[in-house]
Amino acid sequence: HIERFNCTLRQRVSRLVRLALSFSKDLDNHIGVIAYFICDYNLQIQKSIAP
Repeated sequence: HIERFNCTLRQRVSRLVRLALSFSKDLDNHIGVIAYFICDYNLQIQKSIAP
């Protein structure tokens, strides 16, 4: 399951794809984007599972 999530994370967060195309100059921004994605992803999963 974790490999699937890592693949999804890399596909949807452009900052993790290539360093030259889009990157965070500040580590706090980088962590914030990943945290935002994880929160949004969990909400989407929860909505699809719950009736």
